[in-house]
Amino acid sequence: MGIAISKKHGKAVTRNAIKRLVREAFKDSCDKLQHNYSIIVLPRIAEEYSYHKMKDGFNICFKKVNLCEKS
Repeated sequence: MGIAISKKHGKAVTRNAIKRLVREAFKDSCDKLQHNYSIIVLPRIAEEYSYHKMKDGFNICFKKVNLCEKS
């Protein structure tokens, strides 16, 4: 997994905090993937970043990927 965070998200401390949130949410959601994939994550700019929103986003994305794989 690659994470790309632009300077539009804030200073280095903020960007690193976002990266930690993304990594943790991915780690807890990756077991829902049925196959191995290369993933690039580009978070959207938001007022507040939360672990639960990121985890829900990963779960929705992984569900769609798994459905496409079955087709």
